[in-house]
Amino acid sequence: MILVAGLGNPGREYMDTRHNVGFLAVDEISRRVGIELNKKKFHSSFGEGLFGGSRLLLIKPDTYMNRSGEAVASVRQFYNLPAENILVVYDEMDLPLGTVKIKPGGGSAGHKGIKSIISRTGSSDFVRIRIGIGKPRSGKGGANHVLSEFSKSEQQEIDESIERASDAVLEIIESGPQNAMNKFNARPESNENKEENNSH
Repeated sequence: MILVAGLGNPGREYMDTRHNVGFLAVDEISRRVGIELNKKKFHSSFGEGLFGGSRLLLIKPDTYMNRSGEAVASVRQFYNLPAENILVVYDEMDLPLGTVKIKPGGGSAGHKGIKSIISRTGSSDFVRIRIGIGKPRSGKGGANHVLSEFSKSEQQEIDESIERASDAVLEIIESGPQNAMNKFNARPESNENKEENNSH
């Protein structure tokens, strides 16, 4: 079994904030694989089904971001899941807006949701799918930034990154983290970079 946990905050007021891109990605995965998140258990909205020959469990914790570990740990204990079978999708301020990066293991880098998962599961070996939300503008604190909504000019880029993160999760399930990293961690060159390179 593989667990995919999208991190975010429950409630309508948080629905479209930067901190909730993990929820949005799990909604997209749910739509693609036909697994409805229509059950309540494990401190989460969840659904289960089959994809790529694997039993797949999708969750969106109801615990608020800084207690995400309660939900992930309860699933892990119930199914006796190895940490390597846990995929966590979440927002990352240290990545530029629209970037998607896969990372197996590592620390929390100050992300409260990830910190909670490491603390409650006792492991940092789960696979992370990080969606870049960009750094706050000068004078704006990190807490305000993650709870802000995307501007109209940012929306298309974030929509595309949620699609890309969903692609990445499904690729990990089908062919493993290393193959998925090779495919998704090399960000395609922007047109500007290509033009610069061509002019030299």
